[in-house]
Amino acid sequence: MQPQVLALILGGLALLILVFAIVSSRRSGQDIEERLERFTLSEIEERKAIEAAARRPSPITEGLNRALAGRSFAEDLSAQLARADVKLTVGEFLAVQVILIAVGGGLGFVLSGGNIVFVLLLAVAGFFAPRIYLGTAQARRLKAFNNQLSDMLNLLVNGLRSGYSVTQAMEAVARELPPPLSTEIGRVVQEMQIGLSMDQTLANMLRRVRSDDLDLIVTAMNVQREVGGNLAEILDTISHTIRERVRIKGEVAVLTAQGRISMYVLVGLPIAIVLFLYLINPTYIGRLWSGQGTAAVCGWLMIVCSVLSVTAGYFAIRKIVSIEV
Repeated sequence: MQPQVLALILGGLALLILVFAIVSSRRSGQDIEERLERFTLSEIEERKAIEAAARRPSPITEGLNRALAGRSFAEDLSAQLARADVKLTVGEFLAVQVILIAVGGGLGFVLSGGNIVFVLLLAVAGFFAPRIYLGTAQARRLKAFNNQLSDMLNLLVNGLRSGYSVTQAMEAVARELPPPLSTEIGRVVQEMQIGLSMDQTLANMLRRVRSDDLDLIVTAMNVQREVGGNLAEILDTISHTIRERVRIKGEVAVLTAQGRISMYVLVGLPIAIVLFLYLINPTYIGRLWSGQGTAAVCGWLMIVCSVLSVTAGYFAIRKIVSIEV
C-alpha cells in the first residue's frame, strides 16, 4: 500500500474518531428552563430554540450550526432528528455525513486500486447511509409509539373511571409506560402545567409524532371538550379500534412476509454478486465499465438496464405488499 493512501485512510479515521468524541462529550440532557421555554413557542420558533439549545462550543460544528440556522432544509432536518430521537444537531449530522462520504471514497479507492466507479459507488453509499438510518429510526420510533397507544388508552380510561382528571390520568401514563410514549405524554403534562391549553399541547404532540391513530385520539378529545360526553367511553371505543387495527396489521405483515423477503433479495443479490466477483476476479467483472469502443457502450448499457430493472422490480413488489389498514 502506498504511503499517501495509508496517510489518507489514517487521517480519515482520526477525523471520524474526533467528531464522534466531540458528539459523545455533549451533555445528554438540557436544562429545565430551556425545555420549558421551548414548550411555549410556536412551531417555527420551537425548532429554532431547539437548534439554539443544542449548540455546544464545538470547534467543528459550532460554525456550521450558526451558518445553517434559519434555513428551511436545516429546520426540516432538525425536526426529523427530533422525531427519530437522534441526539445530534444539524451540523453534527451533516459533518458525520461528509466524513462517511470521505471514508467510503477512501475505502473504494484502496479496495479497487483507484477505480473511479467503485470510489463513487462507496461515496454515494456513505452519503445515503445516515439518511437511511434516520428514516429507519423514525419508522421504528413511530411503530413503537403506535404499539403503545392501546395501553395508554386503557390506562387513561381506567384513570378517568376511577375519578382522575385528564391531567392526572396522563401523569399516570407518563409514569407507568416506557418510552417513547411516556416521553411524549410527559411533555404534554409539562406544557399544561406551565399554562398552555390542552388543545395546544395535543397539537404540539401531534406535530412531533405523525401518527394517524394519535390524530384520531386527539380529534376525539377535542370534540368531547366542545360538545361534551363520556370521555372514558369514547377512548374505550377508540382503544378497541386501534387494537383491532394492530391485529390486522400483524396478520397482513405475516401474509406479505414472503413478498418483502423477495424484494430484499431482488435488490441485494445482484449487488452482492457484483461485489463478490469484483473481489475474486476484478478483471473479469471490470470489463463491464473498462472496455473500449463498442464493448464499453454495451457494458454501460447493461449496467444501466440492470439498475433500472432492479429498481422497477423493487417498487413493484413494494406496491404489492403495501396494504393500507
